[in-house]
Amino acid sequence: MTERIVVVAAALLSEGRLLAARRSAPPELAGRWELPGGKVEPGEAPEAALVRELREELGVDTEPGERVPGEWPLKPGLVLRVWTARLLPHSAEPKPLQDHDALRWLTPDEVDDVDWLDQDVPAVRALLPWRSPSA
Repeated sequence: MTERIVVVAAALLSEGRLLAARRSAPPELAGRWELPGGKVEPGEAPEAALVRELREELGVDTEPGERVPGEWPLKPGLVLRVWTARLLPHSAEPKPLQDHDALRWLTPDEVDDVDWLDQDVPAVRALLPWRSPSA
Protein backbone atom coordinates (compact mmCIF):
# COMPACT_ATOMS: atom_id res chain seq x y z
CA MET A 1 0.00 0.00 0.00
CA THR A 2 1.34 3.41 -0.96
CA GLU A 3 1.71 5.93 1.82
CA ARG A 4 -0.62 8.88 1.40
CA ILE A 5 0.79 12.34 0.95
CA VAL A 6 -1.03 14.85 3.08
CA VAL A 7 -1.85 18.30 1.77
CA VAL A 8 -2.67 20.80 4.48
CA ALA A 9 -4.88 23.80 3.97
CA ALA A 10 -5.74 26.71 6.18
CA ALA A 11 -9.13 28.00 7.04
CA LEU A 12 -7.57 31.39 7.73
CA LEU A 13 -10.16 33.28 9.73
CA SER A 14 -10.20 36.97 10.59
CA GLU A 15 -13.09 39.09 11.83
CA GLY A 16 -15.62 36.40 10.87
CA ARG A 17 -14.26 36.05 7.32
CA LEU A 18 -12.52 33.18 5.52
CA LEU A 19 -9.56 33.76 3.18
CA ALA A 20 -9.87 32.27 -0.31
CA ALA A 21 -6.96 32.20 -2.78
CA ARG A 22 -7.34 32.12 -6.57
CA ARG A 23 -4.96 29.71 -8.33
CA SER A 24 -2.67 31.02 -11.06
CA ALA A 25 -0.98 27.65 -11.69
CA PRO A 26 -1.01 24.95 -12.92
CA PRO A 27 -3.07 25.87 -16.02
CA GLU A 28 -5.82 23.31 -15.33
CA LEU A 29 -6.50 24.92 -11.92
CA ALA A 30 -5.90 28.58 -12.82
CA GLY A 31 -8.79 30.91 -12.04
CA ARG A 32 -10.39 28.60 -9.45
CA TRP A 33 -10.36 29.28 -5.71
CA GLU A 34 -8.97 27.23 -2.82
CA LEU A 35 -8.02 27.28 0.80
CA PRO A 36 -4.29 28.11 0.83
CA GLY A 37 -1.75 25.46 1.83
CA GLY A 38 0.44 22.72 0.42
CA LYS A 39 2.13 19.37 0.86
CA VAL A 40 3.63 18.17 4.13
CA GLU A 41 7.34 17.45 3.67
CA PRO A 42 8.81 14.14 4.93
CA GLY A 43 9.34 14.32 8.69
CA GLU A 44 7.37 17.57 9.00
CA ALA A 45 4.37 17.91 11.33
CA PRO A 46 1.20 18.98 9.50
CA GLU A 47 0.83 22.08 11.65
CA ALA A 48 4.44 23.11 10.88
CA ALA A 49 3.78 22.55 7.17
CA LEU A 50 0.74 24.79 7.39
CA VAL A 51 2.73 27.63 8.97
CA ARG A 52 5.53 27.20 6.37
CA GLU A 53 3.15 27.05 3.41
CA LEU A 54 1.25 30.17 4.48
CA ARG A 55 4.52 32.05 4.90
CA GLU A 56 5.68 30.94 1.42
CA GLU A 57 2.36 31.47 -0.38
CA LEU A 58 0.97 34.53 1.40
CA GLY A 59 3.89 36.11 3.33
CA VAL A 60 2.07 35.81 6.66
CA ASP A 61 2.84 34.52 10.14
CA THR A 62 0.10 32.31 11.49
CA GLU A 63 -0.85 30.07 14.36
CA PRO A 64 -2.66 26.82 13.57
CA GLY A 65 -5.84 26.14 15.48
CA GLU A 66 -8.06 23.08 15.44
CA ARG A 67 -8.17 20.48 12.73
CA VAL A 68 -11.44 20.50 10.82
CA PRO A 69 -12.99 17.00 11.07
CA GLY A 70 -12.62 14.92 7.92
CA GLU A 71 -10.23 14.53 5.04
CA TRP A 72 -10.87 14.82 1.34
CA PRO A 73 -9.19 12.95 -1.53
CA LEU A 74 -7.44 15.17 -4.08
CA LYS A 75 -6.19 12.45 -6.42
CA PRO A 76 -4.75 8.97 -5.85
CA GLY A 77 -2.20 9.14 -3.03
CA LEU A 78 -3.09 12.70 -1.98
CA VAL A 79 -5.52 13.74 0.75
CA LEU A 80 -6.54 17.18 1.98
CA ARG A 81 -6.72 17.99 5.68
CA VAL A 82 -7.77 21.41 6.93
CA TRP A 83 -6.89 23.35 10.07
CA THR A 84 -8.25 26.64 11.25
CA ALA A 85 -5.54 29.28 11.54
CA ARG A 86 -5.22 32.88 12.58
CA LEU A 87 -2.86 35.65 11.63
CA LEU A 88 -0.43 36.55 14.41
CA PRO A 89 -0.72 40.17 15.61
CA HIS A 90 2.64 41.19 14.09
CA SER A 91 1.92 39.54 10.72
CA ALA A 92 1.70 41.40 7.46
CA GLU A 93 -1.53 41.31 5.47
CA PRO A 94 -1.75 38.27 3.16
CA LYS A 95 -0.51 38.78 -0.40
CA PRO A 96 -0.66 36.30 -3.31
CA LEU A 97 3.05 35.45 -3.61
CA GLN A 98 3.16 31.90 -4.98
CA ASP A 99 0.70 29.99 -7.22
CA HIS A 100 -2.06 32.57 -6.62
CA ASP A 101 -3.00 35.84 -8.31
CA ALA A 102 -5.79 37.08 -6.02
CA LEU A 103 -7.07 36.75 -2.46
CA ARG A 104 -10.52 37.43 -1.12
CA TRP A 105 -11.92 37.54 2.41
CA LEU A 106 -15.38 35.95 2.39
CA THR A 107 -18.17 36.14 4.94
CA PRO A 108 -20.26 32.97 5.38
CA ASP A 109 -22.89 34.52 3.06
CA GLU A 110 -20.27 35.11 0.33
CA VAL A 111 -18.72 31.64 0.31
CA ASP A 112 -20.60 30.63 -2.85
CA ASP A 113 -19.51 33.78 -4.70
CA VAL A 114 -16.24 32.17 -5.87
CA ASP A 115 -15.57 29.14 -8.09
CA TRP A 116 -13.96 26.75 -5.57
CA LEU A 117 -11.84 23.83 -6.69
CA ASP A 118 -14.07 20.75 -6.53
CA GLN A 119 -12.03 19.12 -3.76
CA ASP A 120 -12.19 22.24 -1.57
CA VAL A 121 -16.00 22.48 -1.63
CA PRO A 122 -16.64 19.80 1.04
CA ALA A 123 -13.87 21.22 3.22
CA VAL A 124 -15.39 24.71 3.01
CA ARG A 125 -18.83 23.26 3.74
CA ALA A 126 -17.39 21.53 6.83
CA LEU A 127 -16.33 24.96 8.10
CA LEU A 128 -19.78 26.53 7.94
CA PRO A 129 -20.73 28.27 10.02
CA TRP A 130 -17.29 29.35 11.13
CA ARG A 131 -16.51 31.62 14.00
CA SER A 132 -13.75 34.15 14.26
CA PRO A 133 -11.36 33.38 17.14
CA SER A 134 -11.70 37.04 18.14
CA ALA A 135 -15.49 37.04 18.06
